[in-house]
Amino acid sequence: MKPKVLRIAAVSVKPGVGKTTTMLFLCQAWADQKRDPLYIDADKGASGLGWMQDAGGLSYPVVGQPITTLHRTLPALENGRGVIGIDVPQLEDHAAIGRSALAYADVWLLPVAPGGMEVRRTILQLRTALDDARDLREQIGRPRNPMAELVLLTRTNRPYATKTGPDADFRKALTEKGFRVMNTVVPFHDDLYRQSYGYPIDTTGTTYPAAADEIITAWEEAQP
Repeated sequence: MKPKVLRIAAVSVKPGVGKTTTMLFLCQAWADQKRDPLYIDADKGASGLGWMQDAGGLSYPVVGQPITTLHRTLPALENGRGVIGIDVPQLEDHAAIGRSALAYADVWLLPVAPGGMEVRRTILQLRTALDDARDLREQIGRPRNPMAELVLLTRTNRPYATKTGPDADFRKALTEKGFRVMNTVVPFHDDLYRQSYGYPIDTTGTTYPAAADEIITAWEEAQP
């Protein structure tokens, strides 16, 4: 039987790559598609909850769960929803929460901002954290690997995947290291993203609807 709920966790080694913004905007795109998402704010900083409060509510529910037992508690919250989207705190400071979220999720989303230092940190630190999560998945009887593991390039120079330049070089470096990099990218745009904090979320003019579709496609193609 094919999974009915997209279980997706957005993770990064450190803050500043747009992880919270990414999950909030993706959930809005899925809400627009009538997929009934639930946003799980697993970060003790509660940025997602704060956004919801300052915006006077969002078009989907936001639940705070900054705990290390997400793989045990989240199934009870599904309740027929189409998407459970987890905003995971940065792994360098909250490894146990991240490991639990990744043990639960069927799709691992890795938002990364292009840059030489990001390549190094992603390859060295993120790989180790993901392997720890794989070990936990085996311990609880889940497949060692998720159904899909996707890198989403954020804060890029262009709103599309380029063939040359820094964004393309970064994509090539990640691909050569075995990462699956999404075709959709999220360009740097303060007006649409960073400065939109605390306002109702509108995906118009963003690439997040395309990213949401690409994630759904990868998830569906991976199902038996």
